[in-house]
Amino acid sequence: MNFTRRRGAIATFITLGVLLTGVAITLNIAWIVNNKARVAYMVLGIVFFAVLVGGVVLNTVFLVREVRRNERQDSFLNAVTHELKTPIASIRLYLDTLEKRTLDEAQRRQFYAIMHADSDRLLATVEQVLKAGELGQRERRQNRTLIDLAPLVADCIAITLGRHGLPPDAIVLAPVPGVVRLRVHGIPEDLRTAILNLLDNAVKYSPAGLTHLDIRCTLAIANYNFVALSVTDRGLGIPADQLKRIFKRFYRIPGRYTVKIKGTGLGLFLVRTIARQHGGSIAASSFGAHLGSTFTLTLPLAT
Repeated sequence: MNFTRRRGAIATFITLGVLLTGVAITLNIAWIVNNKARVAYMVLGIVFFAVLVGGVVLNTVFLVREVRRNERQDSFLNAVTHELKTPIASIRLYLDTLEKRTLDEAQRRQFYAIMHADSDRLLATVEQVLKAGELGQRERRQNRTLIDLAPLVADCIAITLGRHGLPPDAIVLAPVPGVVRLRVHGIPEDLRTAILNLLDNAVKYSPAGLTHLDIRCTLAIANYNFVALSVTDRGLGIPADQLKRIFKRFYRIPGRYTVKIKGTGLGLFLVRTIARQHGGSIAASSFGAHLGSTFTLTLPLAT
């Protein structure tokens, strides 16, 4: 219902802007015709109406952006609410079961493992929201250290495999060619957050019916002075017109094939923010929907 109302508001603002622009242009033409013998009045009228038209257009653009921003924020709040309520409800259910029923040791351990996984999911959601607020407010330049990327990526892969219960060969880091050590200056916890978000997305957006994940990570020198981490999956892919939008705060790809995939719309925004604060960049590429995707995180090499 809210979505329909917002779409109607956007259409109203656009229609009003077009009508006002048409009226301004009509008045401008009439002014020019009536004052074509008086050059000063004609020039003044053209300038005045140009400013008027520009103001109407800018106002319409601003209003439409605000409506869309509010729509994204509402979607974010709904997603965060779900991501918080679901693990809490699950933990409470298993606690009630443990309290009211007599279970054998194997069942108890299974319940404890499930509750531990739910608490990790809950903590990850809270940390993601807090990290988004922290990174969005200021530049982070403190605590920068020399980081060897290969061990950091390997550690993030191990965390992702354990978090999703995947076999060791589901996510593979290709050997770094040669004996060069790819190092960067950065904040370890921030870079860990960025890499984990890329890996979690690769797992999350893989087809549900896929019996074996095939996610490949590579580290290589790019343009002599940068190191590039590429994460390639065989998942749902990304439409061409969404490749740049996906890095916006709260943005999630619309469509039926992603509606069941839960998320806050903050993961890739965090990756982009962290990359920029480290002097790097993030880019996405895909051959289209259901054809997999590649995310490339580029960071300046430490000298």
